[in-house]
Amino acid sequence: MAESRIAGEVFGRLPDGRAVQRVTLRGQGGFEARIINFGAALQALIVPDAKGGCEDVTLGYDELAGYVTERKFFGATVGRYANRIANAQFVLDGATVQLEANNGPNALHGGPNGFDRKLWDIADIADGAEPAVTLSYVSEHGEENYPGRLAVRLTYRVTGPAELSMEFEARTDRPTILNLTNHSFFNLEGATSGLDTLDHRLTLTSDHFLAIDPTAIPLPGPPHPVAGTPFDFRVATPVGARIRESHEQLRNGKGYDHNFCFAPDGIVKLAARLEAPRSGRVLELLTDQPGLQVYSGNYLDGSVLGKGGKLYRQSDAICLEPQVWPNSPNRPDFPSPILRPDGVYRHRTVYRFGVQT
Repeated sequence: MAESRIAGEVFGRLPDGRAVQRVTLRGQGGFEARIINFGAALQALIVPDAKGGCEDVTLGYDELAGYVTERKFFGATVGRYANRIANAQFVLDGATVQLEANNGPNALHGGPNGFDRKLWDIADIADGAEPAVTLSYVSEHGEENYPGRLAVRLTYRVTGPAELSMEFEARTDRPTILNLTNHSFFNLEGATSGLDTLDHRLTLTSDHFLAIDPTAIPLPGPPHPVAGTPFDFRVATPVGARIRESHEQLRNGKGYDHNFCFAPDGIVKLAARLEAPRSGRVLELLTDQPGLQVYSGNYLDGSVLGKGGKLYRQSDAICLEPQVWPNSPNRPDFPSPILRPDGVYRHRTVYRFGVQT
């Protein structure tokens, strides 16, 4: 009988007594993905290095209490709308929808009580060659003032020796907007290494990015070419190589906190490659989304006590968040985030790990 590649346990309990489950999916060579149903979060991702050693490469907490008491989005599923909506409002089919501003004047990551704060249901667990867990959540009409009763399913699946895929699917009973992503903070040297990610080499297969105002809302006009700017990662470049240049966009983002643009063709393709110099780990991110928010951990300030008792500081991790473009509900020139009752939202992202050769 084949050895099971899946395991489950109680990770902790919420203040109201509800149990939070953790499901572990195993690949090969020590690769493991650990998912908790609070926030449908990727709680840990254990990845081999070039010498065969394994470490967790995502920031977060060792215990549930950290996820509950501090909203830092570590590994979380973000929704209904990842990223920012200007002035916390948008117009849909002629009606103005007013959200709660929770990031200066703007709405961020679904509002004060977004999907990352919800206890999702475990809808299915599948063992075998491609172990998987499916989580589901129903967001009722009017939750955080978003229209429509929205039913969401997310499947985490090990699809290769050291490869994790995420498949989102959602349906609504009335017109709404939707933009889901995973908000993992990656450090390929290890979450407890004490090293930053400024020397990680980043490659992006994008020719354009969205310039932002000081509140991180995209400026009017089309995307900006990356050529000749600190945002050109078409050739592998250390994250920190140009992060301290005197560039207005680096000032506005306090570093990198920008959307890079891809063809909205719905095809799963390589968007980013991240390489760690010491461990030799490599992450290739493939997605069918038209945007990738690259965030260089600018607001990690040493106030968060994370895994292994480490304080997380600026640039200790980098986020690569596939999604539609920020503020797209207010920008008809951007890829549309509108979901209607006759449609199905689908989003597929793959984290493929390897080592430098």
